[in-house]
Amino acid sequence: MPWNENGNGGNRGGPWGQGPSGGRSGGPQQPDLEELLRRGQDRFRRAMPGGNVGGPALIVGLLILVAVWALSGFYTVQQEEQGVVLRFGKYDRITQPGLHYHIPYPVEEVYSPKVLTNNQINIGFNPSGRDIPQESLMLTGDENIVNVHFSVFWQINPAVKDTGGGALPSGAADYLFNVQNPDQAVKAVAESAMREVVGRSDLQPIITEGRKVVEKDAQDLIQKTVNAYGTGILITQVQLQKADPPDQVIASFRDVVAARQDQDRKVNEARAYANKIVPEARGEAQQVIQQAEAYRAKTVVDANGEASRFNSIYKEYEQAKGVTRERMFLETMERVFEGKNKIVIDDKAGSGVIPYLPLPEIQPGQKKGGK
Repeated sequence: MPWNENGNGGNRGGPWGQGPSGGRSGGPQQPDLEELLRRGQDRFRRAMPGGNVGGPALIVGLLILVAVWALSGFYTVQQEEQGVVLRFGKYDRITQPGLHYHIPYPVEEVYSPKVLTNNQINIGFNPSGRDIPQESLMLTGDENIVNVHFSVFWQINPAVKDTGGGALPSGAADYLFNVQNPDQAVKAVAESAMREVVGRSDLQPIITEGRKVVEKDAQDLIQKTVNAYGTGILITQVQLQKADPPDQVIASFRDVVAARQDQDRKVNEARAYANKIVPEARGEAQQVIQQAEAYRAKTVVDANGEASRFNSIYKEYEQAKGVTRERMFLETMERVFEGKNKIVIDDKAGSGVIPYLPLPEIQPGQKKGGK
């Protein structure tokens, strides 16, 4: 009984069961060899006179079928694809874009996933932009709730690993054999990774200047996780579409933000006032200090000058006491009476008018003043 008639409902997957990944890889459908031989025999019988097939004719027919089978091994890998060749159901090699040949089915078969196609998965919102609360609401590190919408862009990793002993399964091979539903796998990993990144971050950076950091950390964590599972998926970008407080508290949150802005404004105004007043006060204090130092220097210099002058006068006084005493008396009287109206009376001249000498009246240009 042939393996393709074993009661499996016409399963054409081959003696090893269903092909990998349920046909999402884009690989060509391989012909059923027994079915091909049977059809060829039927056609050959109809072509022969009397419907009988002789020995030589059968051989020729078989050779034709073998040639057709051999020619079916040519295949083309498109520019955005990568060929994954299986031999008896086991990974054998990777082929790059172009025309190639493989031993026809059932010995070898080829799958050609599109490794350069960018795929996008949206988490936290549906295509119409409406929230999906069970995906979008996340708890931050400072125990706040944030509503996060983000998109994950991914593709099949085209890299081929080589350890010197031949090519090991590439990203395309890992993608075909290690993951059953790539979209769901990426979505589950991405949501878990974003919750972890948000859970160790505060609310304020997430919704303001820290968005790029959140995107980068989430992308690295998603890539690390899918690599650990051997999915062959390359995360090209994580993009935050929205990061806001929940709609139920958005009004209160805006009030808090406004209060913080007012606080920052008041603090900035106080700092500006302090930056203006403090330098002025320091300048005035420095001016007072300089004036005091100048007064001190002047007083010290004056005192030193007076002391030097006194010492010099004292030396002269020691040498000629009478003359020095009289000179000092005259100089003192000169300073005292300088600029004043004076009347000189000679007490030796006796009484009467003679002793009186009106000095101001006899000096030219002088006005009569008091006594």
